[in-house]
Amino acid sequence: MSGAFTGKTIAITGAAGGIGQWLCRFFGAEGATIAALDRSDKVHALVDTLGKDGITVKPAVAELADANAVQAAFAGFGEVHILINNAGVSRHPTLDQTDPAGWSEDMAANLGGAFACAHAVLPQMVKRRGGNIVNVGSVNGLSALGDPAYSAAKAGMISLTRSLAQEYGRYGIRCNIVLPGTVRTPIWDERKAKDPNVLKTLERWYPLGRIVEPDEVARVIAFLASDAASAVTGAAIPVDCGLTAGNIVMARELTLEDF
Repeated sequence: MSGAFTGKTIAITGAAGGIGQWLCRFFGAEGATIAALDRSDKVHALVDTLGKDGITVKPAVAELADANAVQAAFAGFGEVHILINNAGVSRHPTLDQTDPAGWSEDMAANLGGAFACAHAVLPQMVKRRGGNIVNVGSVNGLSALGDPAYSAAKAGMISLTRSLAQEYGRYGIRCNIVLPGTVRTPIWDERKAKDPNVLKTLERWYPLGRIVEPDEVARVIAFLASDAASAVTGAAIPVDCGLTAGNIVMARELTLEDF
């Protein structure tokens, strides 16, 4: 796929995070200019870090829950051919720890942010009669796996993806969503400080016997963003080492077989 995105500007939200940095590097190596959006000032460091590899980065800082700030950021990016709604945040692990303000906060940052970014970029895509949006959801959007506000927002992103695919397909705009399982990002370093065996415990739920690597998510997103997926729109694709194929732990206990 070398050089497949040369001449394209790809907007990536949550660009300073674990998966976000992988996406910036991945698409930049494929020739794209990266419009990097994040709520953290750390996004500015990508200019120097990726610039050493010849990757052009346009950084912007904005809270995705602030639609006006998002609009201003995209106005500064100029032409955007592909939008990757990668940003995600989870601050409330249980309903018991979630109050109405917290619920609204997580919904706004995740689902609201994805909508705000799409809303900001769609007019130019419609005018150009072409564009591509790839949303990064989560397996949490398919099942109750904790973090209920985050999970509800990710479930909403699946519906948003399908609505965008339906309404904007006539303009040559495609929209799909990937649903990662547990991904090896820096957030797990923090959790391992509480439980050094947390990843080993989680791995037994995955048929492949391991968790997902960031570049594995990036490659699926790259497929959906490329012309190789020209007839794919409205799809929700798990990237989860088999987690959503079924409950392997329960299957082992039901059959009394180790497979």
